[in-house]
Formats: sequence, structure tokens, C-alpha cells
Amino acid sequence: MTLVTGFLGSGKTTLINAALRAPDMSKTVVVVNEFGEVGLDHQLVTSSNDQVMVLENGCLCCTVRSDLVGTLNGLYHDRMAGRIPAFDNVVIESSGLAEPGPVLQAFLSEPTLDGLYRVATVITLVDVVNWKGTSERHDEAIRQVAFADRVLLTKLDLSTDPRAEDKARRDIADLNAAADVEIVDWSPKAIAAMLTNKGFDASDAKADPRPWLKLAAHEKPAGGHDHHHDHDHDHDHHGHDHHEHEAHYHLRGKGVESFVLTRETPLSREELQFLLDGISQNLGTSLLRVKGLVNIAGESGKPAVIQGAQHLLHTMTWLERWPDKDDRTRIVFITQGIAGVELREIVELLDRVGSRTFKARERAKIVQDAVARRSVG
Repeated sequence: MTLVTGFLGSGKTTLINAALRAPDMSKTVVVVNEFGEVGLDHQLVTSSNDQVMVLENGCLCCTVRSDLVGTLNGLYHDRMAGRIPAFDNVVIESSGLAEPGPVLQAFLSEPTLDGLYRVATVITLVDVVNWKGTSERHDEAIRQVAFADRVLLTKLDLSTDPRAEDKARRDIADLNAAADVEIVDWSPKAIAAMLTNKGFDASDAKADPRPWLKLAAHEKPAGGHDHHHDHDHDHDHHGHDHHEHEAHYHLRGKGVESFVLTRETPLSREELQFLLDGISQNLGTSLLRVKGLVNIAGESGKPAVIQGAQHLLHTMTWLERWPDKDDRTRIVFITQGIAGVELREIVELLDRVGSRTFKARERAKIVQDAVARRSVG
């Protein structure tokens, strides 16, 4: 499943209409949110019923009238029963005012969808002409970028600012250093390739998680620069004026941060659950995404994959081997509204508390077992 997000007018429907002209979309279902700003190109429609439109290339299109989970379940079972043509891919076009979190939650935690669908890619479109104003006034636009795996820049041809692309890229790097950022290629074949990309499959034991985790991007300052230097120093030697520099920092108040918890020693399952539960309870709605590889005690050579959206986590899956020689636990947390230093302190404190708690329990159990053996003797 590919989720296409982006604020009002960013070009989501134009993107999908272009893709639908490519034969590669023939086994894809496009699910359009009922609040979509513009409908799909009706010239592409060859026949329809009340629920599903069949497009010229064989692609299906349906509109979410109420519940997304119910729509996706209905599509799957209609396919299995032969009531609609077979499909092997789903593209969801979200509303311009929608946050991606609830959609991702549905795929990660809804039991009725488990095993039927998985999230491959989150693509967010950014209108560079209106980006600054949109990002300052609408928190939804910030979260759309923060959740993205891939960000597509649109409307560069309409911008009168020669540095519009550079400014947008720097803002996006501040919000989501791990996202791939590129100018949209409007050719149907290129867009169809993006929308049908299989992405990282956590249920595939042989999958390589490194392109999905992008640890290096999270382990250094977003955008490759220092977030904590003095904003008031003289910029003349850089060739930038003060106003331009201030524009670059206009998103800092939005508070999107990422932090990687790295742990040298394996975690027991109980320790991991304690840690994740504690993080969820302490961060609440400020927690946007979690993803990572975990070294579980007793599972030598097999890393566990965890992923979640907001406070909901998906069931762990397992890879058959570590992708390289580094077998440390590394978990990426992406949050909003919590300072980076505070985030680090919360996560590391919970890890220390969990480690001490479960070590104490292990020692207590050893003592109890010894006492029990002596009593029997």
C-alpha cells in the first residue's frame, strides 16, 4: 500500500491521474478520500458501479464513504470472491487536511487488515510556492512531511523565487532528515513506478532494512547542520542576509525531532515491552513514528523488526539475519512537541529503569529457586 499525502492544492490528484495512464497501474486499486479536492479524470473511466470504477488500463478506483478499514476489507474480499478484477497494489489518496498517522495506525494495528495489506511507502507532495505559509499555519502539513518516506516538490515552474527549491529542501530536512526529496517527474511511467514500489517488507525474513531505517540520517543533525548554534551571529561571510536565515528557522517551533536509541546488550521481550509501553505513555500523541531493529535475548542472529505510528505498535516480525556485522539494538523515535534533549532523557531513563527492574527480577527468581531447592532437599 502506498499512501499519497500533501496539503490542499499540492498536486496529489494530478499525480495519480498521470499515473493512471501507465499500463503498470493495471493491477492497482486507487482509494480516494471522500474529501478529495478534485475528482479523478473521468475520461479514464470505462465502466462503473456504485462502489468501484474500472479504469481504462484495468486499474480500479473507489471512494471512501465512511470507514477506510471497512473499504479495504470489502475490496479484499470482493477480489477473493471474484466480484472485482484481481489487484496486487493499493494507492490511497488522503485528504489535504488529513494527517497520515491514523491511516498508518489502521494498517499497523487493525486485526482485520493484518496479513492482507502492508505499508510500502508514504509519499508527500509539497507545493513550494505556498509551502512557507502553509507550514506556518497548518500543523497537518508539518506532520505530512514528518511521516514521509519520499517528498515530491511541485509547482517549481510557478515560483518567482529562484531559491524556492533550496528553501523547501532545507525546511524538509529540518522536519524529516531521512526522507528522499526530489522534484516530481510527471511522466506516467515514473509516477506509476513510485506508486507500485514494494518498499520494505518486514514480514520477509530476507529483506534488507537499512534503506528503510536510514539510521545515519537520524543520527546526525537534520539537514547536516547544527540545530543549536546562535541564530544571531553575523551571516555576511556566508553570503546570506539575516531575513533569509530567519526564514530557514521558521519551522523550529514546530518541534519535530528524531532520536535513535542504541543499546549494546540484548533486550528481553519483557524489557522491550516495558520500554515501548513507557515511551507510549510518556509521549502520547507527541510520538509520531517508531521503527527499529532489536536484538532480543535468546534469539541470536535474528533481529526483530518493530514499527509503529503514534502510540500504536505493530506485532514484531523477524529477519533471518542481521544485515551487517552491527547487531546492536537501534530504534528510531520521531516526535513532535518535545525538545530533543528531553526526548533523549525520557527514552534513556526508561531504558535504564527497565534494565534494572528486570535484572532485579531475575536475581529474585534465582534466590527463590535456590530457596525452593533447599526446602525440597
